[in-house]
Amino acid sequence: MLSIKQGEIAIKFVRTILSSTVKNEGVPKDNLPSIFDDNYGVFTTLHTYPSHQLRGCIGIPEPVMSLKKALVESAQSVSHDPRFPVLQDHELEGIIVEVTVLTKPERINEKKPANILEEIKVGRDGLIIEQGYFKGLLLPQVPIEQNWDKKTFVEHTCLKAGLSVDAWKEEKTTIKKFTGQIFTEEKPFGSVQEKTFDES
Repeated sequence: MLSIKQGEIAIKFVRTILSSTVKNEGVPKDNLPSIFDDNYGVFTTLHTYPSHQLRGCIGIPEPVMSLKKALVESAQSVSHDPRFPVLQDHELEGIIVEVTVLTKPERINEKKPANILEEIKVGRDGLIIEQGYFKGLLLPQVPIEQNWDKKTFVEHTCLKAGLSVDAWKEEKTTIKKFTGQIFTEEKPFGSVQEKTFDES
């Protein structure tokens, strides 16, 4: 997927979009590498620094647009994440920017709960759970950060969808998994690293 250099470019691009958004300016011109023209799903996550509290997380889960456009849309949207106050210009100095580039989600076709769990690896997979109009998504880094096992991860994805914790066992529920390449600043405007986790 992306190299660490391209990950750094993605983070800097998102920072530029965040700045232009909070200042009500237009999307700035860019000179991005050609890989940013390829279609990817992407999420932009903001954390406060140094407390590392979530400040926003919004993205496009399916590869339905170019990486560039997905980064623009997710960055603009995360500044208005409805769970939080609208992002202000002065906050940009105190947030960490994280970008997760997603693979195309693949459906888990197993029906038995034990077999479903066998298809999931904590530290590798993100999950999407859908049932009718209900839909929830959790990124691969979430169960690591929360110290969840597979079952807890699936249950919390159900809760994110507005479903019961056991909805993943129901035949009418669709479960998809995806992987993510995670790039994050170590501190605001600091060096960028790629996060990796031990799979379990």
